[in-house]
Amino acid sequence: MSFLVDTSVWSMALRRDAPPDLPEVRALGSALESGEVVVTTGLVLQELLQGFAGPKAREAILDRFKALPFLVPDRSDYIEAADLRNQCRRSGVQVGTIDALLGALCVRRNLSLLTTDVDFKRMAEITPLTVWPSQG
Repeated sequence: MSFLVDTSVWSMALRRDAPPDLPEVRALGSALESGEVVVTTGLVLQELLQGFAGPKAREAILDRFKALPFLVPDRSDYIEAADLRNQCRRSGVQVGTIDALLGALCVRRNLSLLTTDVDFKRMAEITPLTVWPSQG
């Protein structure tokens, strides 16, 4: 299985104190250790860099993310993101612009999203988005 890991999981996994013992954090560690494909994108990297303070934290994040494949959204991803967001809105689910784009990146590239954010889980109920752990 290939994953795009959301900021919510990375921020917990990269905490200076002991990361919380959450299934998503364990799944990230297991995926990285076993060589599963774990990808990222600029939005996740930016959110992490904005959320951690100090040059040491910045360098640690940049160093860890060097090894990850980096997805760069293109025109089709933005169109898919708008479609996903509109589909959610029609079903009464509010989705932010960034979350819609992350969802679109996963759908188009057949990635499972590793997240603790319940908004993505709601999105997955009404769109083709797959959120870990996948059902079925």
